[in-house]
Amino acid sequence: MGIPFSLPLLDDDVVAEVIDALTNTGWITSGPKVQQFEQAIAAYTGTAATVANSSWTAGAMVMLRWFGVQPGDEVIVPAYTYCATALAAMNVGATPVMVDIQSPFHLDLDQLAAAISPRTKAIIPVDLGGWPCDYQAIREIVAQAAARNGFAPGNERQRKLGRPLIIADAAHSLGATCDGRMVGTLTDVTVFSFHSVKNLTTGEGGMICLNLPAPFENADEQRVVRYLSLNGQTKSALEKSQVGGWRYDIVEQGFKANMPDLCAAIGLAQLRKYASDLLPERRQIFDAYNSVLAPYDWAQLPPMQDQRRVSSYHLYQLRIRGASEQQRNAVMQRLSEAGMGVNVHYVPMPGLTLFREKGYRSEDFPVSFAHYQNEITLPVYNRLGLENVDKIAREVVRAVELECR
Repeated sequence: MGIPFSLPLLDDDVVAEVIDALTNTGWITSGPKVQQFEQAIAAYTGTAATVANSSWTAGAMVMLRWFGVQPGDEVIVPAYTYCATALAAMNVGATPVMVDIQSPFHLDLDQLAAAISPRTKAIIPVDLGGWPCDYQAIREIVAQAAARNGFAPGNERQRKLGRPLIIADAAHSLGATCDGRMVGTLTDVTVFSFHSVKNLTTGEGGMICLNLPAPFENADEQRVVRYLSLNGQTKSALEKSQVGGWRYDIVEQGFKANMPDLCAAIGLAQLRKYASDLLPERRQIFDAYNSVLAPYDWAQLPPMQDQRRVSSYHLYQLRIRGASEQQRNAVMQRLSEAGMGVNVHYVPMPGLTLFREKGYRSEDFPVSFAHYQNEITLPVYNRLGLENVDKIAREVVRAVELECR
């Protein structure tokens, strides 16, 4: 049997938590497990308020709708990310404005500053691979550019903020830190993903974290975001089940984006040991890959830690210095033939049919495509085993030496 690229951790703790939801609570849609999970994520990250959603994409769309983003507005995103970052903006009618990246994998700050216009209503930086962006620099750039270029608010929330909303795409970065603070607290809004391949999974799911500045009251906005996540409805099914609680209203044009209790149960079980067990194990896997690959001058290793930031070790994005796309593909073919699951994160969005047909051009994003052409993502997941990590790393060395040297 080969080594798959990713496997979710579905252990006895997960089974017990799901059975508890099935047999002891009477809830499978959003109920007490979702409430517990929201509270647990808020406590772990130190965020002001949280709302669970059915996916990262749903959470980002909810927050863009909350801010009143609409057709004619622009949302700045990096060209090098998964398509959901741009699709969230497109799905509320806005236009994604793509900017190139700077090494390693984060949006280019100079290009970000130049791209901000009066039509810019939001910026979505991406913590690719679990490596957090420099949100302090991003906040400063956004505030300065909005003041210089003129921010054109279209509603009361936009007037209160006075600049574009910053939504951290933290799909990869639960547990990462910057300047001693957890991702989830570093900007206006953070959205996590708990898809099956993520560090912590609920099968499908996401979490909105609110840390809006004054004069916003995060608890008040949390209630609004809950409405928007449930068709604009003022009461959840759990609240309506209380004695005399049946009456509700529809106060916003919302989405059906709530997380079910069965999904939250999986996340709860994993979160209880995430900091003590699951995250440190991922660090060990990164260290094990580095110990084999670091001696080779062709190996560009993913960032793990610097003076300000610590990764969440989500993706081991190895780059093969000097390799062409064809050579990278040949290396991946050898690894696949050896029974080892590998991947590429990501094809830059302008190279995908949807975006190409909308007029985005690959040649406008040279750094993104230079990173893409020689990148290979190696397996990182809990219970992968350091023996397997060593086997994968040594097979990578063999394949690169055969195909690229």
